[in-house]
This record gives sequence, C-alpha cells and structure tokens, in this order.
Amino acid sequence: MNTVRVLLADDQHLVRGALAALLSLEDDIEVVGQVGRGDEVVGAVRRHAPDVVLMDVEMPGIDGLAAAAAVRATCPSTQVLIVTTFGRTGYLRRAMEAGALGFVVKDAPPDALADAVRRVARGERVVDPALAATTLASGPSPLTGRERDVLIAARDGATVADIAGRLFLSEGTVRNYLSAAIAKTGARNRMEALRAADESGWL
Repeated sequence: MNTVRVLLADDQHLVRGALAALLSLEDDIEVVGQVGRGDEVVGAVRRHAPDVVLMDVEMPGIDGLAAAAAVRATCPSTQVLIVTTFGRTGYLRRAMEAGALGFVVKDAPPDALADAVRRVARGERVVDPALAATTLASGPSPLTGRERDVLIAARDGATVADIAGRLFLSEGTVRNYLSAAIAKTGARNRMEALRAADESGWL
C-alpha cells in the first residue's frame, strides 16, 4: 500500500489540527507538513514533496486559488484538493481553472475527505456533487477582469479617485466599470454589488 503524503494549508490552527488528526487515523495517509498562509504553500511543497495539498480558499498572503495555480505551475507532480467552508459556485469554477483536481466542503464526512485525498492523489477529479450541479446551472462569472479588479479595490470603501489611482485608470473609466458590475450583479450600489459578487465567489 502506497502512503499518500499530504500538506495542510489553512490559516485556522484548530482546523489544521483537526484535519491532521482525522487524516492521521488513516493507515495510508501521512501529514508531512502544515502552513497557515497562502504564500507559504509553494515553499512547503518544495520542502516536503507531498502528493496532495489540502488547501483552504481564504488565507492571508495569497488565497488558496492563487496558491493552487502556483503549485500546479511549479510542482506539477503535486495535486491540489480545495477544502473550504464556503461552497460558492464561483470558487469551484476558479479552483478548476487554477488546476485543482478536487473541491470539497469542510462539513464532508471524515471518510469522504480521506477518500477524496486518495482519489486526487491518483489523478482523479473529486467535486462536491451538489456544488457541481449548482455551478453548472449558474454559469460563469459575468464580470470582466477589470470589473472584478475595480470591485476588489472598492472593498475598503475607497472613493472613485482612490480606485483610479490604485489601478492607474481614469475616474470616468472606474465609474463605467462600477456601473457595469452593479448592473451585472443586479445590485443597487457598489457595496451590494461587492457583496453579491463575494457570495458568488467571483472575486
């Protein structure tokens, strides 16, 4: 029996500990390392050479989706399994685009999580079935890359002038992108658009 080597990446210490404890109960799975930031993942993969990285989406440094893409680009023999509290359709689509093979939610039963680790290590795709169905039904994100950038820049309540300065755009262009994002999300203002896009996993 080949042992599957796993690296855990989650910014919540208790969650990492619980995942490590659960997976350590499996005879054929070994947790070889743990990190709490997205920008630590690639270095840890190089040090520990895991078969699978079990990764959260929302982490400091860079998020798990960006870290997944970095792992696949630099260490293609390591597979990525996203495990998240947030079963958002946009996250699933972006995770697949980043090269992750698996996407499961944290409230999955322990035996299902261990099975997902084994299957991803074998190169199989594993996706939460309810989330997959919802993602197919909802279609891709309606936002363009620039509309997404402008909404992200508006997160901290920045003014149009602030956003324009950060993104090297004119204020008129920023207003146009914000208007388009508001219309596409069916929102009444930029904060509603931001919330809607966030909840859909488009940002």
